Amino acid sequence: MTTPALLPLSGRRIPPLNLGPPSFPHHRATLRLSEKFILLLILSAFITLCFGAFFFLPDSSKHKRFDLGLEDVLIPHVDAGKGAKNPGVFLIHGPDEHRHREEEERLRNKIRADHEKALEEAKEKLKKSREEIRAEIQTEKNKVVLEMKMKEKKPLPPVPIPNLIGTNGGDPEDNELREKREKIKEMMKHAWDNYRMYGWGHNELRPIARKGHSTNIFGSSQMGATIVDALDTLYIMGLHDEFRDGQKWIENNLDFSVNSEVSVFEVNIRFIGGLLAAYYLSGEEVFKVKAVQLAEKLLPAFNTPTGIPWAMVNLKSGVGRNWGWASAGSSILAEFGTLHMEFVHLSYLTGDPVYYKKVMHIRKLLQKMDRPNGLYPNYLNPRTGRWGQYHTSVGGLGDSFYEYLLKAWLMSDKTDHEARKMYDDAIEAIEKHLIKKSRGGLTFIGEWKNGHLEKKMGHLACFAGGMFVLGADGSRMDKAGHYLELGAEIARTCHESYDRTALKLGPESFKFDGAVEAVAVRQAEKYYILRPEVIETYWYLWRFTHDPRYREWGWEAALAIEKYCRVSGGFSGVKDVYSSTPTHDDVQQSFFLAETLN
Repeated sequence: MTTPALLPLSGRRIPPLNLGPPSFPHHRATLRLSEKFILLLILSAFITLCFGAFFFLPDSSKHKRFDLGLEDVLIPHVDAGKGAKNPGVFLIHGPDEHRHREEEERLRNKIRADHEKALEEAKEKLKKSREEIRAEIQTEKNKVVLEMKMKEKKPLPPVPIPNLIGTNGGDPEDNELREKREKIKEMMKHAWDNYRMYGWGHNELRPIARKGHSTNIFGSSQMGATIVDALDTLYIMGLHDEFRDGQKWIENNLDFSVNSEVSVFEVNIRFIGGLLAAYYLSGEEVFKVKAVQLAEKLLPAFNTPTGIPWAMVNLKSGVGRNWGWASAGSSILAEFGTLHMEFVHLSYLTGDPVYYKKVMHIRKLLQKMDRPNGLYPNYLNPRTGRWGQYHTSVGGLGDSFYEYLLKAWLMSDKTDHEARKMYDDAIEAIEKHLIKKSRGGLTFIGEWKNGHLEKKMGHLACFAGGMFVLGADGSRMDKAGHYLELGAEIARTCHESYDRTALKLGPESFKFDGAVEAVAVRQAEKYYILRPEVIETYWYLWRFTHDPRYREWGWEAALAIEKYCRVSGGFSGVKDVYSSTPTHDDVQQSFFLAETLN
């Protein structure tokens, strides 16, 4: 996984006001008296109906309320190099009956006053000519444009950059290790140089067709996803000329004022995460500025009844929606749960608490939700605040939510005890209901679907081995050794999923039914798209145990990628890891440069 909002007026286009049918004469400036009377009558009836409905609707206090009290959220103090201090400290007061009555009376008075004001404004509006109304609209448009320009020019507050350890660690003394590291660096150069030659500015590369590539997660615009995603890898590897090329493109070409619908989650982890990582590594102000500009474009996605963001948002209009295939119009746990780290850093860098409040609002809502068997379902409806289909997975749709809970605690210098508690509770439920051992002795993480366990594990779930190891320190009841062992067992299972293929590369998902263990069954699950999760778990296991097997397994995967995924124009995924003569999918994913080679 990649480590490292209310709709603003400026994001909304005001449509032209149509005061009549197409045949409305241009020389008539006002409506006839009878037309005014009819319009006022309709408007009055509508307001009366809405106002009356307020009193006759069922008492909302009898139903479960999401009274999240954001005004009580305390913004954390962030100390450079140590992370957030005292995050997640809240004053949440349980509403009593007297408070409900006062609140409802206040709302009634407010609605009454708003309706009276709206009626008066409508009367005044009907007295004006079309030309006067158009002039008012244009004045408002000009005001919005001016405010937006002033906001963009406002400099961000200077904040200290944390000291980073390990970005210039020197060469290893062992010749073999030095040669292996140089080989990975050469693979990065091959991927980058071909993207630079054939896909520059496009989101991704088709290395066989030698042209740019994109998917709907990035919208319809060329936003240079590979450039932004690869910046930290380039910097860490010492490829500073390539880093500067990417920086120049971002300074001159990266524009978020485009009519393009993008994935909030993907844009956050790849673009905002990539830009913030580049900023913290290099100190170049342009990366911070661009990250904040993009974050402003994502805020309208949070404009939902619950504050759970839409999956997609149009960067220009601010209009959001969810994926059509998601359960009953739901948002996805891994998507709205994988914003915390970037958004907390944005509040730190800008001094604006809005980003922090958005993600803490999500956390507080999730804490109030009932969870079946203690598990978080993957789908949550942003309109109703109810779970969708009861499907829980540590792989796709759920994975990085758990990762971000743990890393929120680590990022806070281990003071965000609320995040740690949510992580520990979730991991205990996952271990109890999802983690099983196969007949052949392989530990795997299944998926819970509508009351039963599906004995299938995805490549994406293989990141969890590293997560368990990373979270061992600080675990409950001194279970650090247990989680180190569990992480090692998951790593072994995922290595088996690689080792049991013809290409020594793992499939997208694999099953544990009967005699079939750690092997993909369906053709649609046999592909490998340059994913990093298994290699990531090897890395964590090596760092925490220094057992040489994990370095050996990582090198095996690197050789397999070099042998079967490398083409003359870059690197490509393969469609069937069980075929000794693989067919390429002709896509060099941006995360291959950002994560797999990092």
